[in-house]
Amino acid sequence: MPAPTIVVVDDAPEVRLLVKTQLRLSGRLEVVGEGADGYDAVELARAHRPALMLLDVSMPGRDGLAALPLVLDASPTTRVVMFSGFDQAGLADHTRRLGASAFVEKSLPIEQLVDRLVAIGTPAGADVSDAATGEPGHHLGGRTEDGATGNRDTGRPHPDLELDPVLAEHLERFREIFDDAAIGMATMTLDGRIVRVNRHLVGLLGDDADALIGTAYADLAADPGPVLEALQNLRDGGSAAQLEHGLADEPARRFNATLSAVLDAQDRPLYFLLQAQDVTEQRAAEAELHETEQRFRLLVEAVQDYAIFMLDPEGHVASWNAGAQRLKGYSAEDIVGRSFRAFYPPDKQAERHPEHELAIARREGRYEEEGWRVRKDGSRFWAHVTITAVHDADGVLVGFAKVTRDSTERRRILELQQQANERLRRSAAEQAEFLAVTAHELRSPIGVLAATAETLARHHDDLTAQERGDFAEGMRRTADQLRRLLDDLLTASRADARSLGLAPQPLPLAEQLRAVVTSARGSHPQAEVVLDVEDGLVVQADPGRLAQMVDNLVANALTHGLPPVAVSARADGDFVAIAVHDSGSGVPADVRGRLFERFGTTTGGTGLGLYIVRALAEAHGGEASYQVEDQSFVIRLPRERGA
Repeated sequence: MPAPTIVVVDDAPEVRLLVKTQLRLSGRLEVVGEGADGYDAVELARAHRPALMLLDVSMPGRDGLAALPLVLDASPTTRVVMFSGFDQAGLADHTRRLGASAFVEKSLPIEQLVDRLVAIGTPAGADVSDAATGEPGHHLGGRTEDGATGNRDTGRPHPDLELDPVLAEHLERFREIFDDAAIGMATMTLDGRIVRVNRHLVGLLGDDADALIGTAYADLAADPGPVLEALQNLRDGGSAAQLEHGLADEPARRFNATLSAVLDAQDRPLYFLLQAQDVTEQRAAEAELHETEQRFRLLVEAVQDYAIFMLDPEGHVASWNAGAQRLKGYSAEDIVGRSFRAFYPPDKQAERHPEHELAIARREGRYEEEGWRVRKDGSRFWAHVTITAVHDADGVLVGFAKVTRDSTERRRILELQQQANERLRRSAAEQAEFLAVTAHELRSPIGVLAATAETLARHHDDLTAQERGDFAEGMRRTADQLRRLLDDLLTASRADARSLGLAPQPLPLAEQLRAVVTSARGSHPQAEVVLDVEDGLVVQADPGRLAQMVDNLVANALTHGLPPVAVSARADGDFVAIAVHDSGSGVPADVRGRLFERFGTTTGGTGLGLYIVRALAEAHGGEASYQVEDQSFVIRLPRERGA
């Protein structure tokens, strides 16, 4: 019986090479086509009507989720297996609802992947959700039933992966970002159930990790309502939510929780990320501080900061105290007998706001507000004002008691607190996005390296010389990708800490740029990268950081623009201008303002590349910018004197 046919669709050529080769070596499935995006998938399905299709979830242009229904329309008998670097059960459920036969993580050992595909491609495997276990919704490749990747008790990689020491060190260092974070963190399903939890959160909740896995986070809250509402808002496409709640078994303990969604290529949530802090002591300290401030303010303001005086029924000043003189600048001789309208800005006088205040106080007995008031010298202050109607024994209105307090400083503090809270919210959302994107960026190259190394080790003699060479080149490119990601993360961290540790020296610019361009040509042999450097240019720069800046701009042009990519350098007064230009349509206007911000652009990668370029340029005494007129990114660095 001929082997079932299969089509492999993935935007990473190394992944396609690895899967195709392993399938050929197995002899159990026949690869009849391969593609790089969802458009290819539909055409291949229509042309070959294969028994199986291995379809990547995240691809440029049209991703696997968008392509899946179209593939099934083109070839209804094809069994589609979704292939993804995300480890979220909700995504697997979603793909099955769209018609997928199975969902496989890229961390699955390659030989197990072949077994899985063969099982699904057989008539008996058509009705099995998980061909390896027979359990619907269970995923392979070292993933435990809690939804996390790794052994349940240690969180280590699956032993079948047998990572080499260097790769294992990279994987461990990034896992520690989650596991050793000084804030409680967990990943949750779309239903809000915890599937992975770090040590800090386990300690905060006073439980063990196994007991928390599968627990609905809302059940841990004293009032589940706000948590459920926040989760529903995230499912509906809302932004990250920050809320505070007590614990179900300890209502007095206060938790500050930030919930955010990790989205797929079509902005649909894949899973949720939780960050939690125990703020019980902080809230108690704030309450105590607030009480202390209240007592102190009452003591001080009663003596110095209250203006207490009387008005007659028509609003003329009838009495004046020392506090009023200090606050408003008028002496008793200056103000007694004059209308209290003198204390209001001209616009409020024109609106007859002072008379409006007296009318309310006369009708309701009291009026209170905060607003701007004017001193004798014309300066303004933010005032808290209380006006109380005063009646005699017969109930006849004899005037008004007016108490004014300067609240300018309190208003300023409230504004500062609001700004600080907004910065905290933005920071929490950035960190959540950063961790989610970093985890996704690492999973695919690490899986490719591990599986490629394993294939070479087990099947070295079975591979052709061409295949061995292709594997070696693929491992080199993947290692370069990991190195660039690690360099970006470390540089961004040091830039934030102002500890870049530059060692600038005179550098012949042509030689430095030639090395960067040569490396880019090796990594992208199909792309044209040209170099044009003015003779004799020498810059004062750290050689490693200079290469990192230019490499980031060239990689950005190759990823988001179109070849050819031109790298040029010209003298610019006391500076040297290094420009990188591609042949694409340029940066959209709505993106330009945040190009160099941290996480300003995250369409593939961590969103740190341009942020790092600007930070390094400024650390050298230069600058980085985007020139709209010629659609180029420009770095200006100090020129070596005499050069």
